[in-house]
Amino acid sequence: MQPEPIKYGDVFNVSGDLADKPIAPEDAAMMQKAETNVVGQTQKGGAAAAMQSAATLNENAGAVGHRDVTDVAGSEGVAVTEIDIPGTKIVQYAENVASGEAALASITIGEALESLAISAGDRAVDHGDAAAIHAAESRATGSEAVSPGGLSATAMSAAAFNEGVLRDEEKVKLSDVLSGATGIMAVDKAATKEDAEGVMEAEKMGDRKMGVHPCGVGASIAAAAMINEGTSP
Repeated sequence: MQPEPIKYGDVFNVSGDLADKPIAPEDAAMMQKAETNVVGQTQKGGAAAAMQSAATLNENAGAVGHRDVTDVAGSEGVAVTEIDIPGTKIVQYAENVASGEAALASITIGEALESLAISAGDRAVDHGDAAAIHAAESRATGSEAVSPGGLSATAMSAAAFNEGVLRDEEKVKLSDVLSGATGIMAVDKAATKEDAEGVMEAEKMGDRKMGVHPCGVGASIAAAAMINEGTSP
């Protein structure tokens, strides 16, 4: 089953038809240009950075093409304005799609795991992944218990199964474990730098030979934490 692409409603506080549209590469490029024109550069944790991350994940997953653009951005373009309110930058996209950095929703640990299911879902689950997923779920729920049917239990079973399978196409993949993570986890929370550090350490300890995957669980939590640092008030 193809994982859901990252949509505008996942990143911005928007409603209506636009909320269900996937973020496309050309949308992100237009936002980056508009944001740079107004504030001088792409802002860390700003709308352009968040859209670029989402568009890249969507493109890697095959949900959008490299030159794709949503109908709203294509017909109306992207407009960025900066309103002088002490300590606040108000950013407007098209028809008030996004209003300010405060409109950027913090990315949760579960959402970061779901993003990984899209970007690296075809990779087989190994013991490092299982350890990292357990650490991520534990940090989100506040409990290190491995619940039957939970992400940790499923990941551990997948890693053990894959160890005895020779053919890659027969192994359990990350997408099999992480798709729908937010609905499986009993509790979720916004990803933080401390969460990322803990998950990456668990990933490294879980598989000393492989270490930390460049596009693995730890990296996904770290990327979410970086975005969240820029969206916090």
